[in-house]
Formats: sequence, C-alpha cells, structure tokens
Amino acid sequence: MTNAQKFDIVIIGGGPAGGLASLALAAKGFSCAVVDAGDPAAMRAAAFDGRTSAISYASARVFKRLGLWDAIAPEAEPIRDILVTDGRAKSRFSEGGVSNFSLHFDSRELGEDQPLGWIVENKVIRDVLFDAIGKTETITLFAPALRAATAFHPGEAIVDLADGRRLSAALVIAADGRRSPLRAEAGIKTNEWRYNQTGIVATVAHEHSHEGVAQEFFLPSGPFAILPMTNHRSSLVWTEHEDAAPAYMALSDETFRIEIENRFGPYLGAITPAGPRWSYPLAFTLAQSYAAPRLTLIGDAAHAIHPIAGQGYNLGIKDIAALVDVLTEGRDLGLDIGAMTVLQNYQRWRRFDSASLALGTDLLNRLFSNDITPLRLARSLGMSAVGKVKPLREFFMRQAGADMGALPSLMAREG
Repeated sequence: MTNAQKFDIVIIGGGPAGGLASLALAAKGFSCAVVDAGDPAAMRAAAFDGRTSAISYASARVFKRLGLWDAIAPEAEPIRDILVTDGRAKSRFSEGGVSNFSLHFDSRELGEDQPLGWIVENKVIRDVLFDAIGKTETITLFAPALRAATAFHPGEAIVDLADGRRLSAALVIAADGRRSPLRAEAGIKTNEWRYNQTGIVATVAHEHSHEGVAQEFFLPSGPFAILPMTNHRSSLVWTEHEDAAPAYMALSDETFRIEIENRFGPYLGAITPAGPRWSYPLAFTLAQSYAAPRLTLIGDAAHAIHPIAGQGYNLGIKDIAALVDVLTEGRDLGLDIGAMTVLQNYQRWRRFDSASLALGTDLLNRLFSNDITPLRLARSLGMSAVGKVKPLREFFMRQAGADMGALPSLMAREG
C-alpha cells in the first residue's frame, strides 16, 4: 500500500457545497483534499444541471469575502421584489384562477441599498468554484476518483481511493449529497420522507423585463416559482404531483410552452423555452447528528429540504461558514479539529437552526399544497395580514436573507 498523502481535511463531494467549503477552509490556512466521483468537465457542462440557486444577501458576503463574487456577479440577477400569490393554475389538466390575496416583499423596505438576494445558475457557481480551486495551492482535487473506504482512528481518518491512493487527515467532511454514503457508513441516522412531488425545472426567455421580481404561486400541486435571471430569462421551478409530472415532461416543446404560459399569465409577454427541462423527486432529509468522531456533515448530507423557500443552498453556505469558525478556533487553541469536543460546537450551532428552517418549509408546503377551502381561506387571510404589517414583512425578508441569529464571521454584517 502506498504511503498516505496528508491533509488537514478531506472533503468528500466536489459540488457547490464541498467546493465552497474547500475554498473557505483554505482561506484560513487549512490544507484540503476534495474527492468527487464525477469528471469536472462533465460537471461543468450545461446539460449536467439546469437548476438555479437563490443566493441570499448574507450568503453573498461569503463569496465576496473569499474573492469569488466578482466572477459570479455578471451572471447573478438581483431579486428586487418577491410576490407571493395563492392561486390555481389553468392548464390542459385542470381549471383554476388566482385568489385576491397576495404578499409583496420589497427590498427597499429594508432601508439598505441591496436586493433580497440573487438568482444564479448552478453551472456558474460550479465554474467559479472549480476555477478558484485550480488556482489554490493548498487544495488538491481528486476527480474523477471513487472513494473505496474510509476508516476513522483515534489520531486520524484514512480515505482509500479505488485506484489505490490513500489520503490521511484529521477530519473528513461529508458533502456527498442527500443520500450521503459516508453518512450511512458512519451510522448516522436520518429523519426523512418523500413528498410525492416532483420538481420540474426549466429556463425560459420572455418578451418583457421581469424587473427583478420573483413570483411564487401556491397551487394545489405545490409552489410554482418564476425566478428572475439575466438576459430577459427566468428560471421556472414547478412543483407537480409525482404521478402527473411524467405527463408534463413528455409534452412537446410547444405544448410545454403553452402550459408554462397558462401559469405565467401575460405579464412577461411571449415566452420561449431556452434549454432542456429537468425533473427531480422532492424529499425531506434531516440527519439526526451532524458530527461523529473525525467526521462532520454539511449541505444536503446534513439536510435536504423542500425548495418552496429557496433556502437549500443558503443553509449549506451557513454550515460552511460556521464550520470554518469552529475549526479555526479549535486549531488556534491547539485542539484536535477532528475531536468531538470541537465538532460538537458545530453541531450545537447548526442543527437547531437547520431543523427549524427545514420543518418550517415542510409545514409551508403541506399548508399550501392543497385545495381545501378552509385552509385556502386561512392562508390567504394570513398572507393579507402579513402584507399589512411592516415589521412582519421585514422579519420574513431578513429570514429569507439568512441575516438573522448568530452569524458566522464570513456572513456577518460589516462594522
């Protein structure tokens, strides 16, 4: 067996969470190995992932402080307003309309010259992260590379790759997704369930400007979001019943366009699909522990939530920022960064916050993804009440901006 290559930290998963974690940790002086089974060239291809991510203004501070935002900004569309409406879509499969109740969040009410967030294509994020990793001497990327085994010892963790290479580190970070094999191997249990919903994702070009407005219609099948993108485009995130989604995915491009138009309405003018469509099963996953000896979880490996509030990636970014603070403090105090005495600080910081938001989005989805008349009336009245109370609107805007609670240093406000 070859001698192990030594690092401070090995990160399993080179996606948006794992890649960002490596750069944030390297900025604090940690040496990192990033292991991913995928080929970076394939992961950077346009056909790999058609989704977008909502980057909150607090999360954007992380990219700015790591020197990454200037490369992202040209492809990031600011969200100036959010309009939420309780409605029913009219389509070839159903009849419906829009309720008289809606909720408007205006970024100007925060009294700060910044948007509520930005919509960025996942491909852009991946490209920026891979480019930065390639320029960072203290990060070594192993990809494509299969992880064959991981062993946790009192003094180190050993990661064996399928090609015979061996990596040694004080800590392993699982950033390997919702079905995290590493989490399962460590015996960390999860609370999870499926929603019997499918997320349909597509990009459309349109005639009129979206003016930076993100719209979300709550339909009986689930939320239907229209998210502003650059160049007169919008990202469509359409939640549909699991058994109905295949019929929509099988439609011709023209019929699919008509279905989208029926939901958009006329406010964006003529629309045209601007790329392929994707579909993803929706599920809830929450790890019962975020840490084990020499192992910790971030991103979807720790929590995978419903996209109803667009907070999935922001939760992962906050994980990363908090973990960086915890590990840096532990190292500076001369502690073993893989010991549970250090990692429990991360778990205490992040698990309650993550669980609260995850369960909150679950409740929202269950409340709004139905057509029960008393519930429709109650939620419409609730939306109307929030819309009339400015402090409540500001609270929800700051919550969406990930700008509440104890913020890690990479996310903290200036001054």
